[in-house]
Amino acid sequence: MRHLDLRWKVRGGVQVRVVEQPGLWMAPEELESLLAQLRGIVRRGIGHDLDYGIVTGDPERLRQAVITILSDAKTGEPVAFNALSYMDLELRGVPARALHLGLVVVDPAFRTQGLSWVLYGLTCMLIFVRRGLRPLWISNVTQVPAIIGKVAEAFVTAWPNPFASVRRSFDHLSVAREIMRRHRAVFGVGPEAGFDEARFVITDAYTGGSDNLKKTFDQAQKHRDERANALCRDSLDYARGDDFLQVARFDLPAARRYLLRDVPRHSLPALSFRLLFLMLGQVLLPLLHWLDPQVAMGALRPRGED
Repeated sequence: MRHLDLRWKVRGGVQVRVVEQPGLWMAPEELESLLAQLRGIVRRGIGHDLDYGIVTGDPERLRQAVITILSDAKTGEPVAFNALSYMDLELRGVPARALHLGLVVVDPAFRTQGLSWVLYGLTCMLIFVRRGLRPLWISNVTQVPAIIGKVAEAFVTAWPNPFASVRRSFDHLSVAREIMRRHRAVFGVGPEAGFDEARFVITDAYTGGSDNLKKTFDQAQKHRDERANALCRDSLDYARGDDFLQVARFDLPAARRYLLRDVPRHSLPALSFRLLFLMLGQVLLPLLHWLDPQVAMGALRPRGED
């Protein structure tokens, strides 16, 4: 399986589909259908169209995107999506890859259905396993307290973090610098926006395509834990248009925490089956192929050939 295209049902009458880098392999008519679904969710979710991110149909965004789309299993109507994006970085002199959490939009009728575990952690878990359990850096840009809190809950290593005394490591800072230097377009931040490295605050962030997402503090959805609300209220200038850049590391402890704490018990068997299938394709099948002496492996010839 070169690119992910997984589908299954979860409790609550919701169908999940995860599509990886559709711009590299989907037929044009399939891409248009996918974009139409995403744009319909945006119109219902925020009340107007967006000229931002994946919904613009930009070919580069489609080539780098990993999209999780949720649909009503009875009607087939799309009800929510999360559009993530791959970003190539350099960390400690070595090429690395990060996954930006991107745009999350939910139909108002489905906002209390307990779908956060799908929208904020599922895709990261699948990509982590697909990468052979190699650590994966995660980023998030927002001024919404509810999202700041949800990301901090889903990724305990996230910084800034209103709930835990996470230390801002040198790797956190290096990843943030690389993102701000090379990938501002991924989250619609213009070149004139500043970056406060001490607080991970992007100043005057809404000038590069994300203008329609700018909110006042009163308009922004609040988190149930007041600590997330206080962090945003005290650190961000909403009149100017500031955002937090959150950076986290998804590794084996984070994966274990996600499976044991965030995934509902009734959804764990179906998810575990798909994770096992990915693991077989990523780890065990290459090993079996390598051990077969009768099949050529790159420049290596089968046993018995002259």
